[in-house]
Amino acid sequence: MQYQELGDSGVEVSEVGFGAWVVGTDWWGDRSEDDALEMLRYAVEQGITYFDTGDVYGHGRSEELVGEALSEVRDEVTIATKVGYDFYNNPQAGHGELPKEMDPEYLRDAVEQSLDRLGVDSVDVLQLHNADVDEITPDVLELLDELEEEGLIDATGLALGPSIGWLAEGDLAIEEEFDSVQLVWNVLEQEVGNHFLETIEETGSSTSLIPRVPHSSGILNEQVTPDTELGEGDHRGFRPDEWYETGWEKLEQLRFLERDGERTMGQASIAWLLSHDSVATVTPTFRTKGDIDEWAAASDVPKLSAEEMSRVEELYENDFDIDRDDGMDSLRSSVDGADIESAGLDKLAAD
Repeated sequence: MQYQELGDSGVEVSEVGFGAWVVGTDWWGDRSEDDALEMLRYAVEQGITYFDTGDVYGHGRSEELVGEALSEVRDEVTIATKVGYDFYNNPQAGHGELPKEMDPEYLRDAVEQSLDRLGVDSVDVLQLHNADVDEITPDVLELLDELEEEGLIDATGLALGPSIGWLAEGDLAIEEEFDSVQLVWNVLEQEVGNHFLETIEETGSSTSLIPRVPHSSGILNEQVTPDTELGEGDHRGFRPDEWYETGWEKLEQLRFLERDGERTMGQASIAWLLSHDSVATVTPTFRTKGDIDEWAAASDVPKLSAEEMSRVEELYENDFDIDRDDGMDSLRSSVDGADIESAGLDKLAAD
């Protein structure tokens, strides 16, 4: 496992992190809490030190389990959480979005409650959860500075949702030099990640990018195949059939990334993201110990060559020569798609 600094924060993260949205919820398949605790501890044994949770996951239960699992190795790991959804006063209705609350007073209280659930005095990375661009006000920025000065957080981040906040939000966070911006980004969904790479280059910002959904909801790690039947409640089932059908065709054109067995496709998908200098860590969705074994090793497989990177870019620019709708052309963002349209993008990635 290799390790990198998150922005200029001094906070170290493993290149492969653990997305704890699978802990404390059943949105990615059912598992017992004992299984979740075992997986978290097993990840540490495999060199993973970055753990990314959020207060809304399981309405606080994910944070409690992460805190319990990592209590004995707290000084060896980096814990990130997210705040901004008011689950305290609103019941969860399926997979729907809860009301957000970005008032500084609410956020401070939410941070303190997160610290209690995690069982820690401070959190390494605090992320605003899907904040709209007009919600990231000077007062909110001042609060983040205060929390750092008080030693309650060490780094700041913005976690972006695919249909709730996107380009304008990420650009603002980069311009304000947040330490991290988390986004959906993978070989099959590149537009937004490429846009932020350009923003970082143009501004000279030190912001690190944290891609999630590196396997595009199971296509690139081949856990969703034409024979797969997704169970009721599995979060991957939201994607249209056309997405998977075109994705499987694209997958076959990416087989060269396996390099005659030197990488699995699941590893290559992570290695491709890590080949971008601004990417500090990638957070795949682990479901089993086998996933952890395979994907944690992605930090150490052969890096992609310039030729391989160029070939992926060419395939994507030509939409893999597939002239068929993938079912995900709708534009949604916090500014009604205007930021996406102005950036010349015609699709919106989703998790």
